[in-house]
This record gives sequence, structure tokens and C-alpha cells, in this order.
Amino acid sequence: MLKNLPLVFVLVTVTIDAIGIGIIIPVMPDLIKEVGKASIADAALWGGMLAASFSLMQFLCGPMVGNLSDRYGRRPVLLISLLFMALDYIIMGIAHLMVLLFIGRLVGGITASTPATVGAYIADISKPEDKAKNFGLIGACFGVGFVLGPLFGAVFAEFGTRVPFFVAAIIAFANFVLGYFVLPETVTDDIRRPFKWKRANPVGSLYHIGKLPGLKLLLLIFFLIQIAFAVYPAIWSFYGIERFGWDPTLIGISLACYGVMLAFIQGWFIRFILKYLTEKQTVIFGFFFEVIGFLGYGFIEEQIYAFILIPISALGAVGIPALQGIMSRIAAPNQQGELQGLLTSLTSLAFILSPLIMTGVFYLFVDPEFPIYLPGAPFLCSAFVGMVCFGLIQFVKESDYGGERKYYFSLK
Repeated sequence: MLKNLPLVFVLVTVTIDAIGIGIIIPVMPDLIKEVGKASIADAALWGGMLAASFSLMQFLCGPMVGNLSDRYGRRPVLLISLLFMALDYIIMGIAHLMVLLFIGRLVGGITASTPATVGAYIADISKPEDKAKNFGLIGACFGVGFVLGPLFGAVFAEFGTRVPFFVAAIIAFANFVLGYFVLPETVTDDIRRPFKWKRANPVGSLYHIGKLPGLKLLLLIFFLIQIAFAVYPAIWSFYGIERFGWDPTLIGISLACYGVMLAFIQGWFIRFILKYLTEKQTVIFGFFFEVIGFLGYGFIEEQIYAFILIPISALGAVGIPALQGIMSRIAAPNQQGELQGLLTSLTSLAFILSPLIMTGVFYLFVDPEFPIYLPGAPFLCSAFVGMVCFGLIQFVKESDYGGERKYYFSLK
């Protein structure tokens, strides 16, 4: 059991990340309305800008953090990130001005390196054929966190809109303490790579990683599907309030339901489906159900259908870890941190653009003066992007990454 503690720790870290995100989602609309004295539509715009500011710093700093972990190791980078994550939540919890909320998001974005570092750690300890399903474990833990986070948020919100932030800070700090004692280093001298500033930025990292055969198209697909997926954290709370009249409790319950399905799909189902499909086929399978979910949320008008769609849309969660598995196969052992840093950077860029676009579309389509009332319009935007990704993945050659063709299904 003790030898598995490091793996347990990094997976717990992902879970805690998700708890920290999920615990504040149900109360963010109320917090923004309280601090900014704003309506729900205006609060959605503020929420989009806060999310974009966090992602902007993550975009700028993600490759640097990934390169630092390739040079100095996963352990120090991960522990420093957790410490500053706790600080970020404290700032958010005490904020009474919008500028303090922005400072909190900027601090959090700079040090939000845990996805890249955890991804590199998993790549370090995984065999090539196991990478996709082990990246699925990351998604499963994220799902568990998304079960617990919104539920915690809904419960603690009863004591005030600030309380969930302080609870998230305590959880992050507790995990920092655990990691300090149990996390070993996986970067050895054999795979340690010198830190170079010209590669420690999004452009330099993209240039060097993009030179690997077949990776440019995969990076583009990854970026676009993250834009589509980002509609959920950007819009869900505002969408639920506007379309169904949900309160923080129902928002938390809906997110928890999605988290349960996410944990099941990425923790077990992806391992099952990879027995019968290649990574590419699994990506296609995932993108198909992502699009179905987006289209459904675009048009439904009754909340029962929102819950019916959750397991359908959650099937799409196999796509991104399978895509990560393909890319991790192509990258060399001493490039795993750089690759994961770049993926974090691309995800962050997507989470800069998507909240601004999606909350703007939401604002437009719930405006009483606009001729069409359609709160689900942002999901239709994501459906279109998902269809583009579905088309692009067809051009990926399995020979580029050593994927073994399987014939159980007729996906191509």
C-alpha cells in the first residue's frame, strides 16, 4: 500500500483540484452579484472575465511550469502549486471588491500547474500502451471531485457565500502537507532536460513540440475540443438559473450527477472500450457523444431532460484522455513535462476564449430586447466546434503513433 502512496497522492491532487473548482461554482453567481452589485446577465459577463483572467495566466505560464518540472522535477513544482492554490482561495474568500477577485484569479492562474505536472507524472510511470487509460484515471478523479465539490459548495453555501472558498483553501493546504511527506521524484538524471527560456513559453513550446510527426493536427483538435468543453464551467450555473430557475443546491446536485458519470466513464468505461477500440476510434466515439450532449442542452426547456442528457454527454469524456494518450506516445520521455505544459497552455487559451465567447452569446440570447430567446445558444456553438473536431480526427493516421488497429467496431 505504501508504495502506491505517490500515485494515490497525485490522483487525490486531481480530485482536490476538482473539488476546489466545483465547490465555488454553485456560489460564484451569487458572489459576483454581491461584490459587483450586478444582475444575473451582468454577473455572467463578469464570470467570463474572471475565468478568462485565470486562464490567461495559466496559458502564459503553463509551458514554463512544464519545462521547470522536466528540469527540477515534478515534486517541487506540484507542492508549490498546491500552496499557492490555497492562497488563491483565501483571497477569493475575503474579496469585497471585484479587483480582489481578479487578483485571486491571476494568482491562481500563475500557479495552476497541477494538471500539467500530474499529467507528466502519470506519463513518467506508465507504459506506452497504458497511457490513455491512466490519463482516464485523472479524468475519473476529476469526476469524483466534481461530485464532492458542488455538493460541498451547496452545503457550505448555507453558511454564507464565502465559506466554500475557505473550505477549499483548507483542503488544498492539507494535500500540500500530505504530498510533502509521501511524494517521491520521478525525474531522474536519465530524462532530466535543461531549462531553456526559449522553450518555456507557449510559442517556443508549440514550435519544438509541434515538430514531432503528426502532432500539429492533434494539438489543433485538442485545442478546439477544449473550447467546446469549456462551455460547461463557463455557462452551467447561469444557464441553470436562467432556463430552469435553479438555486445553488440544484446547481450543485446537477454537477454532482455529471461528476458521478465522469468518474465512471473515465475510471472504468474507458478501460473497457480501449479493449475493443484504438485510441483514435475512442476519440471519435467520445466526440460523437459530446456533440449529442451539446445539441441537447441547446434546445431543451425542461429540467428533467437536463438530467437525462448527463449520462449521454458524459460518454464524450473518453475522447480527451484518449487524445492525450496518442500525443504522449509520440513525445519522448524527456518531453513529457513540456508536452503536458503545452496542453495545459492550450487548455488555458481555450478557457480564455470560450468563457468570453459563451457568456457573450448567453448575454445576447437572454437579453429581453433580442428577438430570439435561447439560453442554450452557447451549447449550440460548442456543438458546431465539436463537429469540426469530429471531422479533423479522421485525418489522423494511426501509424504516426503506433496505434494497433482493432476491428470489433467499424469506426474509421
